[in-house]
Amino acid sequence: MTKLEKISARIDSFRDEMIDMQIKLCALPAISPASGGEGEEKKAEALIDCIKKNGFHDFQVIKAPDLDAASGYRPNILAFFKGKSQAKTIWIMTHMDIVPPGELALWKGDPFKAWVEGGKIYGRGVEDNQQDMVASLYAVKALYEENIEPNYDVGIALVADEETGSEKGIDYVLHNTDVFRKQDLIIVPDAGNEEGTMIEVAEKSILWLKFKTLGKQAHGSTPEKGINSFRAASFLVTELNNLYDIFSDKDSLFDPPISTFEPTKKEHNVPNINTIPGEDIFYMDSRILPKFTIEEVEEKIKEMTDKIENRFKVKIELEETQKAPAAPPTSADAPVVHALKDAVKAIYEKEAEAIGIGGGTVAAVFRREDFSAACWSKNDETAHQPNEYCHIDNMVADAKVFAHIFLQE
Repeated sequence: MTKLEKISARIDSFRDEMIDMQIKLCALPAISPASGGEGEEKKAEALIDCIKKNGFHDFQVIKAPDLDAASGYRPNILAFFKGKSQAKTIWIMTHMDIVPPGELALWKGDPFKAWVEGGKIYGRGVEDNQQDMVASLYAVKALYEENIEPNYDVGIALVADEETGSEKGIDYVLHNTDVFRKQDLIIVPDAGNEEGTMIEVAEKSILWLKFKTLGKQAHGSTPEKGINSFRAASFLVTELNNLYDIFSDKDSLFDPPISTFEPTKKEHNVPNINTIPGEDIFYMDSRILPKFTIEEVEEKIKEMTDKIENRFKVKIELEETQKAPAAPPTSADAPVVHALKDAVKAIYEKEAEAIGIGGGTVAAVFRREDFSAACWSKNDETAHQPNEYCHIDNMVADAKVFAHIFLQE
């Protein structure tokens, strides 16, 4: 048997143990204090226990101060398995924190008591991000139990605070340690698809705007006495649709290959039908190709709001609710991308490709600091949904993908 065959067989033997680990972690809900939770301390303790028992040569805990957390800090774990060469480290970074379960009535069972059904594990956090967290830990355990030395050092990063901004997670780690190097391979299983063929290397800029249109309230039977803010806002929504024509360039790296400008949330205005609203509020979600700056888009939006103000004699107030310029992309020819392509081909027998997405991932934190990071996972994208699940087969096979990369020259 080859080294990979031995490792793969060993990972297969861990299947039940990996399921048990998922159930154990699910029962330790690591919810951010910002979302009403206590933080990741209890989950971190369980993971440290796993690290100590399963062959890692060393680990450290980076504590980001947080007075709102039960422990007073947010733990970030860095675990190491030594390879033949220290010239670079192959990193798998996952996050410990999860989002709240949402409306419990929509769940088939207790979201924090994971259950197995139809080849899947159900529970909050089992896919996001425990599927590949467990996969990464057991890929290393397989190396240890088979007494196989990887070609390069392996690092497993288990971080906090991904769901609420990463300030006390990987962002804190990057600015308070020097463990990551530019030559390292950094894999972040924070995005994927059902086929396992998507390697995310780039993201669009994100701009979320709140539009408050101020007119004058009046009775519905005497519109001449008021200024209908809802009508003006409706014309503004139509005007904003012209952004698609103004910023119409395409980039085939991205899916979809265009910038998007979509009106989304609409706030309540008046409680009754026979009142002309004097205030109207709606929001727009924009995902902008990196070739355009957010400032360019905002300038055009201001021209459009000025036009509507003049036409309808309203005042329009703009508020940024999120503004995130795109991080520099990871090259589609980066070593980490080629390593993932080779591993996906070997394990899943699929041709993976590098693409950009409209959503945001924690890999952007690395990219802004000039590290090449790639996102990859094989999953059904059930994160944040009721009845979130993880395919057991995906969890086991993803561990083999990681092991394949550990053994690459």
